[in-house]
Amino acid sequence: MAALPDESLLYVNRDDFLHVEYIRRTEKHVMPANHYHDYYEIYVLLSGERDYFIVDRTYRVKPGEIVFIGKNELHKTMQAGAPAHERLLLHFDDGLPFRMSPAATDWLLAPFRADSRVQRLPDDAAASALTARVLKELRDKPPGYEIALRHAVCELLLAAGRHTLWLQQAKPEPEPFRHTSPMRGKISDIVRYINDSYAKPLSLAGLAERFYVSPYHLSRTFKETTGFTLTDYVNLTRIKEAQRLLRETTLSVTEVAAVAGYDNFSHFGKTFKKITRLTPRAYRSGTVNTL
Repeated sequence: MAALPDESLLYVNRDDFLHVEYIRRTEKHVMPANHYHDYYEIYVLLSGERDYFIVDRTYRVKPGEIVFIGKNELHKTMQAGAPAHERLLLHFDDGLPFRMSPAATDWLLAPFRADSRVQRLPDDAAASALTARVLKELRDKPPGYEIALRHAVCELLLAAGRHTLWLQQAKPEPEPFRHTSPMRGKISDIVRYINDSYAKPLSLAGLAERFYVSPYHLSRTFKETTGFTLTDYVNLTRIKEAQRLLRETTLSVTEVAAVAGYDNFSHFGKTFKKITRLTPRAYRSGTVNTL
């Protein structure tokens, strides 16, 4: 049977933040390097297989599994095997779960804080019917389809939140995460070290020595496992922290650069603008003006 052509469907409501997107791809696809954002993301894989790096782990995602990415978390999806795959993507902000139930907001967002960010809901048939309904609404756009899409996202949040609560009660101690190879486990250790030590001097040679691996092997395997080059990952982690400091503190831009791990202010400014497309001062000004 011939492969189906690529297809994409999109719904965006900018007034009441919600983004629903379906894509079927047959060719290799690489996500942008600087991928993190200040809203929640749910990724539902419908066919194919993908590797998904989130925070400090790389998950092998299979059809029917759901990926939960929290706000401002570095993440990247990568090819695993054949490139062909279908996925459904949902973006929303804090307003959606709050409007569902102010009292239940915390546990509705529990999947985004769970030890494992990949779930398969216990009722596969119901989950499949829900995603099929979303695709039908996106394709056909019948009257009121915007309401149907919002209700479907709420249903998914409700089912995932309940399932996460059940897992936490049934298994208070999460099962150890199983990496697909020992080297991937070591890369996770290195990522956690970078996440905790971004303010310190970090170099390929220094990390290779600390974790007993050759610089060449570390460089190659880090990119294969996370989707980021080591240098890009360090810079993204530092700039993400700099953005937080600019939003949430009154530290000067020079102080922010130093706290985020940059001893060269000019390099900090150039890197910040390359990643965010704004200067640090413009970013702070825009953030303050929108609060």
